[in-house]
Amino acid sequence: MKTQLICTFTDRRNLSKTAKEITDSFDIVYDKIFILETDDYQQLVCSYNIESNNTIDFLPGSILVHRKKDTNTLYTINALNNLIRAINNGILDISFRIDWEKYKDCLLVTDGESYRKVPTSIFDIVHIKVK
Repeated sequence: MKTQLICTFTDRRNLSKTAKEITDSFDIVYDKIFILETDDYQQLVCSYNIESNNTIDFLPGSILVHRKKDTNTLYTINALNNLIRAINNGILDISFRIDWEKYKDCLLVTDGESYRKVPTSIFDIVHIKVK
């Protein structure tokens, strides 16, 4: 089974509502939603896997991400490309080796033409009851 990793941004006040929207909208693979806390105390990131298909209706405030398991780094492809350019003299070389330890427990997202490194930590894990 092929899966896609999605991150949906929310805040503490709306966490329960967001988690319900996620479970109502998708069959969550592995029956878990990881709630990540960012360096902005109010902002949370809900990370979850869904079965891959060609048509996904993303929830508002959601992005498709990839994960480097060894360092628990979440990233978008655009952010990864911007990171490579930033540390490789402006050159995008997809074979460039990244020291992932520098981005451990982080979310890498785009910030205009650059990237933004957002430190994360686990705030909670929501275990989905099998329907």
